[in-house]
Amino acid sequence: QVQLVESGGGLVQAGDSLKLSCKASGRTFRTYTMGWFRQAPGKEREFVAAINWSGSSTYVVDSVKGRFTISRDNAKNTLYLQMNSLKPEETAVYYCAARSGGSVYQTDRNDYNYWGQGTQVTVSS
Repeated sequence: QVQLVESGGGLVQAGDSLKLSCKASGRTFRTYTMGWFRQAPGKEREFVAAINWSGSSTYVVDSVKGRFTISRDNAKNTLYLQMNSLKPEETAVYYCAARSGGSVYQTDRNDYNYWGQGTQVTVSS
């Protein structure tokens, strides 16, 4: 099992950057495929990005390609999401999630077993 705690959210202006972190407990973090999801008010939780256990494979949705970067530091049990050129429509609660194995291209939230509590990102226009 793994416990996940996100941090780094906040209020920013359109065009600004934020870096989210997700700290994992336990010694098995390095075995998990990790993902970032987001949920805006009144909308479904949607996939944003994923990274495999070693960091050698990543995938981000087209809407954030070139602006968001997912990375991980297994020595620190931490997952990151660097977000640049943020847009107001990206205001949401951002969640990190973990799954055992699988492909970074599997984007269904039901494929993920463990979730953090989320961190709020608000982008003002």
